[in-house]
Amino acid sequence: MPAPTEITVNQLSRLVGTPNAPTLVDVRIDQDFSADPDLIPAAFRHPHTDIAALAPALAGKSVVVYCQKGKKISQGAMALLRNHGVQADSLEGGHFAWRDAGEMLVPADKIPRQAAAGSSLWVTRHRPKIDRMACPWLIRRFVDPGARFLFVAPAEVMGVAEKFDATPFDVEDVFWSHRGENCSFDTMLEEFGLGSKALLQLATIVRGADTNRPDLAPQSAGLLAASLGLSRMYRDDLEQIEAGMLLYDAFYRWARDATDETHDWPQPGARS
Repeated sequence: MPAPTEITVNQLSRLVGTPNAPTLVDVRIDQDFSADPDLIPAAFRHPHTDIAALAPALAGKSVVVYCQKGKKISQGAMALLRNHGVQADSLEGGHFAWRDAGEMLVPADKIPRQAAAGSSLWVTRHRPKIDRMACPWLIRRFVDPGARFLFVAPAEVMGVAEKFDATPFDVEDVFWSHRGENCSFDTMLEEFGLGSKALLQLATIVRGADTNRPDLAPQSAGLLAASLGLSRMYRDDLEQIEAGMLLYDAFYRWARDATDETHDWPQPGARS
């Protein structure tokens, strides 16, 4: 049974990828991380010896820290954060428990973080519709919650990428883009190791909407309609992305929890 200040793998798994996910801090020592250089989705690394320095930035947030086995390092880091007023828990069993349960892990070397900012910076074409909405959602929910996105004229994407050390995506002839019949969202799932059943189902919906193949999934036409509607509602691409997060949150939760549920008008005499 977990301690009062611990969270189990199963409990954390239900939160990862949702708006209610805690901030995840990997406090493994360098030797342990080098032997297993993957992160729990949306986690970032920070040395346990300097954990108190994070307290101001983590104030008011729910936090989970984890080390290799969930013992002295994560327990101590959790306790120190709590001493600084942070609502922190540790992951029962640590990284090993998460990994051995077969949960998703993101290769740390695939995350293009900017050294100075500590977060990733991405650039793509302005006026997002499908892929350029889906990819930011995926990155912020499962890879880097602090990721920033630049939307610029199509002809300027590569120049901006070079001048501002940003990672280009969803444009021709770059790593993070379409591959064959798959779209950029598919590429990110593959490269980041995010292969859950729900995300793969969402990917099919996104692919159908993004590549004009609504036959791939019944939901693709609805995603396209909602996305085009959002593009008409917002002139500012960043405001549109923020609004679109809720749209993709809803599709993800449907894919994860509600695919078997139906809805119909109650029959006469039936109880709702």
